[in-house]
Amino acid sequence: MVVTPNGHQIQIIKPFCKSCEICVRFCPEDVLGLGDDLKVSVVNPERCTGCRFCELHCPDLAIFVKTRSKTTEKLKEED
Repeated sequence: MVVTPNGHQIQIIKPFCKSCEICVRFCPEDVLGLGDDLKVSVVNPERCTGCRFCELHCPDLAIFVKTRSKTTEKLKEED
C-alpha cells in the first residue's frame, strides 16, 4: 500500500493485476504506470487527487483507493 503525501491510500493487489493498463489510462493525473514487474505501480503518488477513477474502472478489482476526506480532517482537528 502507498500513502500519498495528501493522505490517500492506494492499494494494488498484484496477483489480481493482468497489466491491462485500464487504470493507467483512466487516471487523469498520471499517478499510475507499469513497474519493472510489468504490473501497475504508483509512480507519481504526489499527484493523486483521490478521484478513484482507477479503482472504478479496474475490471479485476486489483486496485483500491481510500480517500482522506475533509470531514475526517475536521473531526481530527476538533479533538
